[in-house]
Amino acid sequence: MITDALAIISIVLATILIVPIVCRKIRIPAIVGFILVGIAVGPYGFGLIESGSSIQTLGKIGMLYIMLQAGIEVDMNDFRQQRGHSVLFGLYSFLFPFLLGLLSSRLLGYGWVTSVLLGAMYGSHTLMTYPIVSRYGVQKNVATNIAVGGTMLSITLSLLVLAVVNHQHSDFSLQHSVWSIGLFIVTVVVGFPWLAQRFFKRWTDPTNGFLVVMTLMVISAYLADLAGLESILGAFICGVSLNRLVPNLSPVMQRINFVGNNLFVPLFLLGVGMMMDVSVLWTRPSSVHPFALSPLLIALVMIVTKLAGKWLASWLAQKSFGLQPMERQLMFGLTHATAAGTLAIVTIGYETGVFDAAILNAAVLMILVLCTSASFVTEYAAKRLALQEEARLEAEKTNNSWLLMTVAENRHYELGELAKLSELGDTELTSEGDWAEAIRLVNSQSKASIIYHPSQPINTINRLLVAVPRYAEKEHDFITCFGLIRRLSSQIGAKVVFFTNPDTQLALQSLCRRKGKYLRASYREMEDWEDVLMIAKQMAPDDMIVMINARPSTPSYNPLFEQVPDMLGRFFNDHSYMLVYPEQETGNAVPDLLTGDTTQASKTWSLVSAVKNAVLQQVEKFQKR
Repeated sequence: MITDALAIISIVLATILIVPIVCRKIRIPAIVGFILVGIAVGPYGFGLIESGSSIQTLGKIGMLYIMLQAGIEVDMNDFRQQRGHSVLFGLYSFLFPFLLGLLSSRLLGYGWVTSVLLGAMYGSHTLMTYPIVSRYGVQKNVATNIAVGGTMLSITLSLLVLAVVNHQHSDFSLQHSVWSIGLFIVTVVVGFPWLAQRFFKRWTDPTNGFLVVMTLMVISAYLADLAGLESILGAFICGVSLNRLVPNLSPVMQRINFVGNNLFVPLFLLGVGMMMDVSVLWTRPSSVHPFALSPLLIALVMIVTKLAGKWLASWLAQKSFGLQPMERQLMFGLTHATAAGTLAIVTIGYETGVFDAAILNAAVLMILVLCTSASFVTEYAAKRLALQEEARLEAEKTNNSWLLMTVAENRHYELGELAKLSELGDTELTSEGDWAEAIRLVNSQSKASIIYHPSQPINTINRLLVAVPRYAEKEHDFITCFGLIRRLSSQIGAKVVFFTNPDTQLALQSLCRRKGKYLRASYREMEDWEDVLMIAKQMAPDDMIVMINARPSTPSYNPLFEQVPDMLGRFFNDHSYMLVYPEQETGNAVPDLLTGDTTQASKTWSLVSAVKNAVLQQVEKFQKR
C-alpha cells in the first residue's frame, strides 16, 4: 500500500492522463476505464492506493459537479415548454423501476421494508453520462431536456422514500425538516442568483466567476445535507438557479467544464471503482437472506430490473411525446446509469441494518455494469443525433457574415463575447469614434450589422426588450435577426419582450412556436416607431434594449431611424443596447408594394427633426469658425 502523498498524486494524475488515451484506442468510454482502474489500484485490487478521505472528498465534488453541469446546461426555454413532459417522464422513470424492483425483491424473499428501499434505489439514477452528451453538443436536444428535467423528480421521489424508511433513525423532527428545506430552497433559488449577479457585475474575470460557482455549488450541497436532503439534489438545484448567469459558451463555463471533466469526475469514478470488492461477489455472506443468493446473482437481478424499468420508461416517453427512436435511446442511456443516488441509498440501508453486505457489494457491481452500458448507449445515440443536427444546420446555413461594432474604444472583449454567445460565425469586429462614422459604415455595405453598447456584463441581463418596426418581417433576412435574439436569450437565460405592431406580432409568434426553436416571449403593442420611447418607462436596471433597424430603401425603413443614436444617448445610455441591421439584399429590386407601404414619420416629428438638424448645423459651423 502506497502511503506517500506525492506518489499517490503522481499515480492519480498519470491515470487521468493515460486512461482517456487508451480508451480511445480500444474504443470504450473513458467512464468505464476509470472505474476499472479504480478497482485495480484500490484496496480490493492490487492495493496500491487506499480509498482515503482525500480521494473520497475530491470524488464527491465530481459527483456534485455532474449534477451542477446538468442544471446549468439545460435550455430553460425548452425546459419551460417541456415541463409537463419532464414531470411525466420523471414519474415514468421512477414508478416503473420502483414497481419492478418491489416485485423482484419480494420474489427473492426480502421483507417489505427492504423491498421498498430497493425499489427506491432502482427508481433513482445519476446523470453519469451527461458529459458525453455535452461533448457531442446535443445537450439542448428535446430528449436531453426532458431527461434532465425528469431526473430532478425521480431523484426527489427516491430520496423521499429513503427519508420515510429512515425516519426512525433520523435525528430531525418533522417541523425541523420543513423549516430546513424551506430555508434551503429560499437560499439557493433566490439568494444565490442575486449574490452571483452582483458579483459578476463587479468582477468580470472568468477565473473569479468559476470560483464563485464552485463555492456556491458546495454550499448548496452542504445546505441540502443539513435539510435532510441529498447533496446531489442541492448541486442540481444550484445549477438550475445559476442557469441564466452562466451561459454554455461563456469563459466561466469553459473553466467549469475543463476542471470538472479533467479532474473531479475522473476522481469520482476512481473512487467508485475503489469501493468494489470483487472477491465478495463469488462468496456467500455470513448473514444470508432466505434463498442464500450470492452477491453476483443479486447483482444480476438488480441489473435486469433496473434496465427493464428504465427502458420501459424511455419507450413510453417516446410514444407519449412523439420522439425519434434515437432520442429514446439517448434518454435510456442518460437515465439507466446509477451512482450517487444508489450509493446514498445502499450506504444508509447498510448502516441501519436494512441491507446486508451481499446487497452492498451487488449494488457496487450494478453501478459498474450500468455505467459501462450507459456510456456505450449514450455515446452511440449522442453521436448520431449530433450528425443529424450538423446535417440540418448545414441545410439551413445561409452563409451570413456579420459586422459587429461599438461606438467606443477597448471593447473588443465584449464584442467577442457577444459574437460567441450569439453564435454569429463569420464576424468582423471594429470600433468607431462617433455615431456618424458608425452609421456611415453600416450604410456603406449590405452585410448584417450590430452596433453594441455594453454597460454591464451580458450574462447579468434579465430581459431583452426588443423594438421591432412595422414591416420588419418583410425583410429577406429578418429570420436571421430573430435567430440572433433567440440564441442570445437561450444562452444568457434572459426573458424576451417584443414591442411591435399587431401584424408584425403575428409573424413573431409564428417564429417563436417553431418546433425545436421555441422561444418563450411576451408582447407589448407599439403601433408606430414614434412610440419607441415608451420602452424607457418599462425598463428595469438589468434590462437590455434591442432595436431592429433598417437601411434606406428597405421595406421596414423609417426616417425616424436617423434619430435613434441621439435617443439612445439621452434615454438609454445607462443600459446595454444593440442596434441590429438585417442583411440587405443586393441586386434585386424591392417590390413597389412594400416600399409603398413603408411607414412615414408624422409631420410634427419631421418638422421638429428638421429644425433640430438646422440648428445643429449652424452650431457646428460657428464652432469651426
